[in-house]
Amino acid sequence: MPTPLVIAEIGCNHKGDMKIAKELITTAALFCKADVVKFQKRTPRELLTDEEYNAPHPNLANAYGETYGEHREFLELNIMQHKQLKQWCDELGIVYSTSVWDLTSAKEITELNPQLIKIPSACNLKFDMLEFLCKNYKGEIHVSFGMTSHAEEEQIVRFFEDRGRAKDLVVYSCTSGYPVAFEDICLFEISRIKEKFSHRVKQIGFSGHHLGIAADIAAITLGAEWVERHF
Repeated sequence: MPTPLVIAEIGCNHKGDMKIAKELITTAALFCKADVVKFQKRTPRELLTDEEYNAPHPNLANAYGETYGEHREFLELNIMQHKQLKQWCDELGIVYSTSVWDLTSAKEITELNPQLIKIPSACNLKFDMLEFLCKNYKGEIHVSFGMTSHAEEEQIVRFFEDRGRAKDLVVYSCTSGYPVAFEDICLFEISRIKEKFSHRVKQIGFSGHHLGIAADIAAITLGAEWVERHF
């Protein structure tokens, strides 16, 4: 079995600060020896209704703005900043990647031509975005299956098959929670997904939102070829 690849999910943990983002990339590359770092790209006005945008953050202690929309805007890095992130990754010998949450973000990140683009669980049924990527992006497309029914999983994989892109598709077993309790990780979902899809997609991964590393070792034992962890 090939050595599994590890993604350090930085997400928005840079707090909107490029200095912190660079430090996280450096730590992941030089000290953790991760293979990939992953950020996130959102267009808050496209993702949120006016009501959601103007509502207060549900946990004010964690808010970076007076409304949830302002909070999300504060954490958002623009495309030129993502270009700089990619340059730092190239210099440090680690792969840059990003989750895209909307069509505008997908178009922007495609311009950077990263090795892979991630589709988070919350967005894996945004078929307009998936259609754009299938037509305009030639790299790997990684999709998490958190919050996704078995029928929806089949729908997603068939969507890529119909467009001749399934062999560029990596799908992840994922339980959507922060953090996920150990008894809720559902590791045998990896086995189920592998049995159902391994002959139809490029690879199978595990996206873990839990604490500790025991589950990741178990996931690799069960055949996960990618392990993505919050960093």
